[in-house]
Amino acid sequence: EEMTYRGVSINATVSFSATQAIAVGEAVERGLKRREAEGLDNSEINPVCTIMVGRLDDWLREIAEKKNISVDPCALHYAGIACVKKAYNVYNERGYKTKMLSAAYRTPLQWLEFIGGDMIMTIPYKNQVPFNGSDFEIKARMDNEVDPYYIKELRKIPDFIKAYDEMSVEEFDTFGPVNKTLDQFAGGYDDLVKIIRKFMI
Repeated sequence: EEMTYRGVSINATVSFSATQAIAVGEAVERGLKRREAEGLDNSEINPVCTIMVGRLDDWLREIAEKKNISVDPCALHYAGIACVKKAYNVYNERGYKTKMLSAAYRTPLQWLEFIGGDMIMTIPYKNQVPFNGSDFEIKARMDNEVDPYYIKELRKIPDFIKAYDEMSVEEFDTFGPVNKTLDQFAGGYDDLVKIIRKFMI
C-alpha cells in the first residue's frame, strides 16, 4: 500500500496463494485510492502480483508425503493453477489494477491452463523450448474452472486451505512455501559469495 501510494509499480514476488495475491490486490487499491484523494496521477503505475505455481505444488506434495495424507496425485498438479485462477477472477470481479503473473513452472499445465488470460507468464527457457515444439491444442482455458474433485482432494491438505480459502496476513510470513523459498534464495546468495571468494583469495 505504502509503496503504491509513493508511486512505485510493485511486483509482489514471494507469493504462492490466492489469499496472498488477493491481499496484495487490496493493498494496492488502498494505495491508489490515497493517491486519487490527493489528486495524484495513477496512469503510470502498473502493479504486478506473482504466484509461484510450481512451488506451491512442490510444497503440498512434500507435506502430503510427510504427514501421510492420501491425495489423488493428479490433483497435486492443480493447486497452484487453482490459486491463480481464483485470484485472477477476484481481480477481474473487483476491478483491481494489479495484473497477475505466474512463475515457477513445473508442467505444461501451468502454461496451458492460463492461455487466454490477461496476465503475465514468466516461462523459463527450458520450458519454452518443449512448449514451442509440442503439439498441445492452443485454446483459451483460463475461464475453465479447476475440477471440483481436485479442489476437494487438495482440501485434505491444511496448507491448501490456507492458500485457496483463508489465511490471515499475519500467517503469510510463516507459510511453508514462503520460508522454504526464502531459505533457498538465501542459500543461492551464499553460493554466489563462495564463488566470488574463490577469485579473491
